[in-house]
Amino acid sequence: MSTLIPNYTISDFKKLKVPELKRLKSAEITADGGYLFTFVNPDNDYIRTQTEGLAMLSNTQGGEEIENIMAEAKV
Repeated sequence: MSTLIPNYTISDFKKLKVPELKRLKSAEITADGGYLFTFVNPDNDYIRTQTEGLAMLSNTQGGEEIENIMAEAKV
């Protein structure tokens, strides 16, 4: 787990509504004691742009489109 940013469980994260998420600091989100994702709440355009670039790089390595996942879940 990260020691540089806060750590929250997915259970706690899911309890927050949009206005509360907008107030939340960037954090590492875990599930069952393992890393799930990093929530980034950028406070300026530079951080947002850098985050988008890293996300694009990550997407070249894996992951699926939400439509595919949702279609599979309906089967």
